[in-house]
Amino acid sequence: MAQKPSIPKGTRDFTPSEVAKRNFIFDRIKKYFELYGFQPIETPSFENSETLMGKYGEEGDRLIFNILNSGDFLGKVDDQTYRSKNSLSIASKISEKALRYDLTVPFARYVVMHQNEIDFPFKRYQIQPVWRADRPQKGRFREFYQCDADVVGSDSLLQEVELIQLYDAIFSELGLKGVRIKLNNRKILAGIAEVIGAQDVLIDFTVALDKLDKIGVGGVTKEMLERGISQAAINKLEPLFSLQGGNIEQLQGIQNLLAESEVGSKGVEELIFIVQTIEELGLQSAQLSIDVTLARGLNYYTGAILEVGAPEGVKMGSIGGGGRYDDLTGIFGLKDVSGVGISFGLDRIYLVMEELELFPKAIDQSLEVLCLNFGEKEAMAALKLVGKLRKSGIKADLYPSSSKIQKQFKYADKRNVPYVILIGEAEISENSFVVKHMKSGNQTTYSLSSIEDFISKL
Repeated sequence: MAQKPSIPKGTRDFTPSEVAKRNFIFDRIKKYFELYGFQPIETPSFENSETLMGKYGEEGDRLIFNILNSGDFLGKVDDQTYRSKNSLSIASKISEKALRYDLTVPFARYVVMHQNEIDFPFKRYQIQPVWRADRPQKGRFREFYQCDADVVGSDSLLQEVELIQLYDAIFSELGLKGVRIKLNNRKILAGIAEVIGAQDVLIDFTVALDKLDKIGVGGVTKEMLERGISQAAINKLEPLFSLQGGNIEQLQGIQNLLAESEVGSKGVEELIFIVQTIEELGLQSAQLSIDVTLARGLNYYTGAILEVGAPEGVKMGSIGGGGRYDDLTGIFGLKDVSGVGISFGLDRIYLVMEELELFPKAIDQSLEVLCLNFGEKEAMAALKLVGKLRKSGIKADLYPSSSKIQKQFKYADKRNVPYVILIGEAEISENSFVVKHMKSGNQTTYSLSSIEDFISKL
């Protein structure tokens, strides 16, 4: 007996309806990427391991899917290395390539390799799948799509402003009103660490601070103490836990706290410019808020940090994020090329839209018209009609065999076809066709020489 097939955990098959809904999101994201002047590129699904490793931190490196070398991949492993059972030592000898973890590092590699062909500032978008050996859970998969937009070769803060507007425009188009765009700056985090004397444990400090909304002040305090940050240093953070007022008022409060930090003050100035510009230009529906605890991508973000949360009432992790990286291409030898970018989490956006029932009701209607098959002569007449309908942009098809009419109607019903066409012997002799509206059951007869009369009513 054949074993029942399965797919790897964290991956999915997609039904025609699901693909249609995903394409609905893709199309609108792509539309606005291009409206904002971004150009498409694509990179390979796998990269040389040395391109990816060491770019995402120790935890990120563990989530990279390595690809075994072809052929006798154990042949290059000497007995001593094999007996050591050191996975890192063995991996470097049996795997030279890996599936891409994200689109940002491959993009940096692309910029360096094609720098003489690129016109800077270079605005690129990329919509492709990525892979992570993560623990599967709701909204988190091992294979998923990222939709990225980046600008490299410009350090203007107007790029951050434009990317916030881009988030707002796309989510408004998708019907996701009231998404929450949180904004912080890597320089502010560095400034806070400097002021409280925690520069040497900056990563530990920010990782703990980032959990404020999950574990509260008490939890953050406990974790910081466990990470070696003194109680005196933590006490200096208290003003951050009670910031009041709008975005500008909060930034002014942070500015007072960081008055003695040059880098921290610079970060506050950058955010004040971004917030004031956005307030002057306005947003359609998104809500922009300062979140000084936000810390993401600390290994390469150097300026503004963005994260997008789902609308109020929807339990979901971030559905987008990004930030400014002043020297990401430097890891590949091209120094001083500033960039900033954002990413859309397609799979989470899909789940949110499903929960809020935002997809158009007819989105999975893959067929508008089905011609029934009454036999060879009738099928030929129906095929000619189907051809004309398709030329008019109507999704039409002919049932492939002259099965029982009840079976053909059942097929049309399962396919959610709104109109069924009947061309039998009587219709051929009268040069006509009958259209049945499946929902109402009403039937209308049209002339085969005046198909436009039917098309005009679709």
